[in-house]
Order: sequence, then C-alpha cells, then structure tokens
Amino acid sequence: MRVFLKWTARILLVLALAAAVVGIWKRDEIARLLAVNSLFSEDKIVHNFSHMDRAFLHRPVSRGDGPVSPLPDGAPATLPPEVADWIAGRHVTSLLAIKAGEIVHESYYLGTARMDRRISWSMAKSFLSALFGVIVSEGKIASLDDQVTAYAPLLKGSAYDGATIRNVLQMTSGVTFDEDYLDYNSDINRMGRVIALGGTMDGFAAGLTARDTDPGTRWKYVSIDTHVLAMVLRGATGRGLADLLSEKIIAPLGLEAEPYYLTDGEGVAFALGGLNLTTRDYARFGLMVEQMGQWQGQQVVPGDWLRASTRASAPTLPGKIGYGYQWWVPKGAPDGQFIARGIYGQYIFIDQNSDVVIVVTAADRNFREPGAHDANIAMLRAISAAL
Repeated sequence: MRVFLKWTARILLVLALAAAVVGIWKRDEIARLLAVNSLFSEDKIVHNFSHMDRAFLHRPVSRGDGPVSPLPDGAPATLPPEVADWIAGRHVTSLLAIKAGEIVHESYYLGTARMDRRISWSMAKSFLSALFGVIVSEGKIASLDDQVTAYAPLLKGSAYDGATIRNVLQMTSGVTFDEDYLDYNSDINRMGRVIALGGTMDGFAAGLTARDTDPGTRWKYVSIDTHVLAMVLRGATGRGLADLLSEKIIAPLGLEAEPYYLTDGEGVAFALGGLNLTTRDYARFGLMVEQMGQWQGQQVVPGDWLRASTRASAPTLPGKIGYGYQWWVPKGAPDGQFIARGIYGQYIFIDQNSDVVIVVTAADRNFREPGAHDANIAMLRAISAAL
C-alpha cells in the first residue's frame, strides 16, 4: 500500500509539473484566446480597439523617416444638431472631417485620444486595394484575369482554384464562408481563433474547399478573399505585406505615428482587418484617395486604378449597396462618393464632388441592427452637406 501511495504521489507530481510546463509554454496563446473571447465585451471594447497590440501578435509598418505631412486647420464647421445624439448612440470614438484639404472638425470620445492607433477592421481592405493598384502598375501582376493560383500556388486544390484576381477583388470568389460574427462556430470566428492561437492564415485559406457558386457568378462579401489577395501580392513580389505597404503607401503619406498590423503565428499580416492607425492618419490616406492618388506632389496610387476600384463594378443586387475592388459604394451614391468600411462602425467617407473626407471610428456593439449602416451613411452625408 505504501509503495502504491508513493508511486501515485510521484505520478501526480509529474502530471502537475507537466501541466505547469504546458501552461507556461502556452501562456501567450491562452492569453490571446481569452482576449479574443472578451474583445467585444461592453466594458472592454473601447479600450481594446485602441490597444490591439497589447493582446495580439503584431508587427510595425514603418512610416519611413520623412517629415509628418501637414493637415492644415480650416474654419471650424457647424455640424448638424442631430450629430451629438448619433455620436452617443453609435458609440463613436473619433470624428474628423476635412473640407478642401483642411480639417474643419476633429473630436474624440469615450476616453480615447488623438494618438490612439485604432483598429481598422475591414477598412484595411481598401488600403490593400490601393497597394494592389501600385503593384499592378509596376507590372508584377500581368492581368487581373490571371488565376490567383498563378501567384499563390498553395491555393491549388482549394476553393480558390479557378478564381481570378478580379473575382477575388470584387468578392465573387464563390467560396463558402460564414461571416456571422455572432456565431462562435462561424468561419470568421474560427479564423479569429487561428490568429489568437498563432496559427497560419495561409493554411486556413488553403484549407477552404467548399464553394457556394462558380467564381465570378455571384457577389458575396467574404473577408478571407482579402487574405488571398495578400497572398497574391506576396507571391508576385516575394515580399511581406507590411514592407510593401510601408514603401508604396505609408511612407509617402508622411503619417504622424507608425502603424502596425496584427499578424498570425508566422508573422504574416492580418490583411483583411488588422491595420491600426491614428484617426488623422486614416484621414491622410482618405485625402490621398480623394485626390485620385496625388499626395504632396507625388502620384502615390495610379488614378486610373482608383477610378476603377471605387466604381460599383461587382454584381451586387440592383438598388442595394455597390462594391468595387475592396471599396463600398453606398446606395444612391453619385459618381465620386464611396467608403472604406469596417465592423463596429469604422468609416472613411469620401465625396469627391464636395471635396470632403470624413473619418469615423467607433465601438458600436449594435452595428448590425437593421438600418444602422444606412443611418450612418445618412449622417455622414448630412455632415458633408454642412461643411
């Protein structure tokens, strides 16, 4: 009996030590998984959205060593009186409006500050679109009608085999992907856990094998499409996304703070939603796009690419919101009015007709309420009209 107890004690000690070792080894992964599970909780969401680097793997996107580009102040604008209720109701954290190249309104809420680097969510897709245009203009991608597997061979045999670059830019890849943020087992949330646990996004994309439709036949918003575009860029150039974005887009803009990407366990940028910038730096990007790629006397992004990518070319339903190359076109928008858009209330609203750029960041847990997006667009248009 004594021998049995002695060996039982030893076994329990070994198991306890093993558990402790595993706990230490996996501590960071466990912490990131816990962060994902509480990322959108009511008491943490505002803080989390300004400090994503404290919870997730990330890497800097160098701003370069150039000076900060000016954003001059203009005469302060009088905003419509209903804006105050909208800001409170939609949990807006920052609002910045530019008219004719000058800041006419800038405000921060819910304890956030000007130098917070705020999560873009899917506004990052529009940054990638701009980068894509530069790489295409340099001839590193022969045609948008090339298949994605020509540049990302890991995708052979996946649901993306047979899809062209244009299909994926327009979100007509046909891949089966559940984007329900409220379903723990949805594809988008499974992908989030890949990021949290240090997995590989390339492997996740290559592991998708089911299709809803043939490529090019139907529009469906699928966030993983943007990661596939990043795979194409990396394959075409042999370079990482953070370095490419830094050289081609970020450094020429003269940002005030160094951005960063959230990454997977291999250091690969979370291209579809992991970019973090200050509100003013989102505005610099938006103003460059509004000016058809011109910035401080330099053509940063080809104008013809921006005209094509911000036009509603995807086969969305008639009378509904339009889509281009990773840019949204609101319902009823005239030519020259388009948006970058992210979940929980992130917007870069551009109206070239009025020479207006508006940036909104938010932590709106009710962003999926019926009519919420349309109400936001109506408010952005009202603000634009008042400037």
